[in-house]
Amino acid sequence: MNAEPAKKVRILVVDDHTLFRRGLTALLQRDPQFEVVGDAGDAGQAQRRAQALHPDLILLDNHLPGVNGVDALPALIEAVPGVRVLMLTVSEDEHDLAAALRGGACGYLLKTIEGDALSAAIRRAMRGESVVAEEMTGKLVAAYRDAATPQPATAPEPAAPASRLDALSPREQEILRGIARGHGNKEIARTLGIAETTVKIHVQHILRKLDVSSRVHAAVMAVAHGLG
Repeated sequence: MNAEPAKKVRILVVDDHTLFRRGLTALLQRDPQFEVVGDAGDAGQAQRRAQALHPDLILLDNHLPGVNGVDALPALIEAVPGVRVLMLTVSEDEHDLAAALRGGACGYLLKTIEGDALSAAIRRAMRGESVVAEEMTGKLVAAYRDAATPQPATAPEPAAPASRLDALSPREQEILRGIARGHGNKEIARTLGIAETTVKIHVQHILRKLDVSSRVHAAVMAVAHGLG
């Protein structure tokens, strides 16, 4: 008996630039697991399309005419209960990041992201994980460390048992320090003089040992225990 094909992820693209929407739609449609069911150019149109189309996931730009993406989050989430919202924006402002996570976004990505990485991020988001661009990790951790912005509602409890950190090898602790400083795998590899693929493997082990689902969660835990 043939297995049923996997259910496609229904995606709504929200961005005020028509050419970007078209290009992003074409990129996503190359993946047989994704179906772009519609697009919108502003927050009001996005809410109406979301109510009519019931997407599984919304890719949402922050810089929209009228109401920006962060402020539109509550209405979008109310329009489609259970929808996952991924911010996809050029803004590297830590306040936008914190506001998006507090508002219910499941992730914050930059438009410089590669196509394959975007597809992987969407899959992770649909598995219930939080997804934040590596470039933004340091800013989120700094905001947490300095208590300059309220802790995002989606952030993990930092008071995890220190024994989890003790379970990390010395090399894994070095890599975790790099993550907590906002460094990407390539930068960590260069600093430690090891291959980037080796760093990726260590990161997987770190997340498993700390029982967290993302680099951001690991970084916040590290800072909370003085490892950042």
